[in-house]
Amino acid sequence: MTTPPSNDPTLAVDAGAHETRTPSWRRGSWTTFYVLLAVAAIVTGSLLALVIHRHQSSAAPLLRASGLPASVSTSTANLMALSPVPAHHAPGFTLTDQKDHTLSLSQFRGRAVVLEFMDPHCTDICPIVSQEFIDANHDLGPLASRVAFIAVNVNQYFPSVANMAAFTREHQLNTIASWHFFTGPTPLLQRVWRDYGITVEAPNPKADILHTSLVYFIDPRGNERYVASPQVDHTASGTAFLPAPSLSAWGRGIAQVAASLVR
Repeated sequence: MTTPPSNDPTLAVDAGAHETRTPSWRRGSWTTFYVLLAVAAIVTGSLLALVIHRHQSSAAPLLRASGLPASVSTSTANLMALSPVPAHHAPGFTLTDQKDHTLSLSQFRGRAVVLEFMDPHCTDICPIVSQEFIDANHDLGPLASRVAFIAVNVNQYFPSVANMAAFTREHQLNTIASWHFFTGPTPLLQRVWRDYGITVEAPNPKADILHTSLVYFIDPRGNERYVASPQVDHTASGTAFLPAPSLSAWGRGIAQVAASLVR
């Protein structure tokens, strides 16, 4: 990203003006001195106020939503924008995964489900969430067998099982034994998006797919319990990334929430 030229006149220096203005500067030297002294006092006071403000802000306790698992720290919960939801039945669906297996959400009863909505051609947030799922699966340890990681396709232009399988391989999601990337006919997908409050903007096959990114946590009885909102940063060139500490914290957070549902 190119920074536009500044319009701040204090940054514009006229090299030829210094000699002609020297006499004026000398005649008003004491005035100039007092002006500079006043400016310095103002700046010093502002900096002191800023330091005090930052100190007070850092000392303030973090806000925490009630009803969250005790195992999830407040800082992690805030990072994930984690919120509890009324424990109502998660909307059901029957779709086909990357292995060409047709399954219903109800078939995952008895396990916690971590549900996300992904684009198999996404190069932005979806690969980052994929890494978070892999980290979470690892962090779960022995409890991993009691948690299913699921995604539903949001790209109607690439709905084939082969598209789901290619994304799975590319991002190593096949290292998660319980991973399922579901797809199906567009009307069926659109119903699932609507049931889970996912907005999808897909004007044409060549355009970027814009979609809501949410992670739902569903308990072994099939009830929605929590929802989180994934995040992503971008470099100056537009490449998506998440700092390593945040990425690791997200993985641990997902694992901790899922584990709280099966313990």
